[in-house]
Amino acid sequence: MSRFLQIFPFLRDPMIAVLVIATALALVLPAAGEARSVSTTVSNVGIFVLFLVNGMRIRRSEIAKGLANWRYFGPLMLFVFGAMMLLGLGFGWLAGGVLPPLVALGFVFLGCLPSTVQSATSYTSLAGGNVALSVVGAALINIAGVLISAPLFALAGGVGAGDIGLEAIGRIFVILVLPFAIGQVVQDRFIDHLSAHKATAAWLDRAVIGIAVYVAFSGAVEQGLGRMFAPLDWAALVALVLAMLGLALGAAWSVGALLGLARADRIAFLFAGSQKSVAIGAPLAAILFPPASAGFVIAPLLLYHLAQLVLAAPLAMRLAKNA
Repeated sequence: MSRFLQIFPFLRDPMIAVLVIATALALVLPAAGEARSVSTTVSNVGIFVLFLVNGMRIRRSEIAKGLANWRYFGPLMLFVFGAMMLLGLGFGWLAGGVLPPLVALGFVFLGCLPSTVQSATSYTSLAGGNVALSVVGAALINIAGVLISAPLFALAGGVGAGDIGLEAIGRIFVILVLPFAIGQVVQDRFIDHLSAHKATAAWLDRAVIGIAVYVAFSGAVEQGLGRMFAPLDWAALVALVLAMLGLALGAAWSVGALLGLARADRIAFLFAGSQKSVAIGAPLAAILFPPASAGFVIAPLLLYHLAQLVLAAPLAMRLAKNA
């Protein structure tokens, strides 16, 4: 078993197991009828609690430090929400010729999302990068993503890009922004307790994301996911996701060089710039899209998340050896 995990180190990540179980459960036992309504409510409550906890555990001092380092954070913001959005638009256009429209739209949605926190930081550390900078940068990018991703997606995807009207904006505020703001206000009372129970908080993340993915894919299964996706469609989706990730990695590394960043900072930029957060993407899709659509839209995100974990470990080890 240990040998198997050495060959496939990404399988050590519990999030992979959560995503696989949630997707498989939706395929075998999708939430339908009254169960769909109940599971959607549970998902929304879980997302509220998750963002409340996120607000409590991201220190205000870290936010201030990140904002002060504009030479790193400014270009990172532009790359994550500018260059990656344009990349998502391009791949959405390519996917539109071979995949269902909602799946093609998923590439645009993917491009508008913030980067990961835990994964980007872990692989930055493994590669010998600037871990402190990675933590602060990823935290700020995720805070910005709560506010920026949905409007950016509406701008990039046009009028038909999900249910992004006043009602959806209100749901985003109530379920994502408000609990995060409350968490920041009461942070001083709870942050030490959360720091002492990081494992529990991590499993809260995974559980909420798993529920959101289950609800989304249940709707897709009810809409005939199996009938709409032939084996060649899956092959095209995987190929497009891998190509997008490869271009994102190459672009992030090149931009770091153009900025003249130190090698350790450039490594942090590489992972924070190229990776995408399922922790923001799955809850946001659950709010913006009805279950019948959300499963198709997040398909590129789930595959991208898996691919970035598969490639990140050997890439980080190679960077560490070449330091």
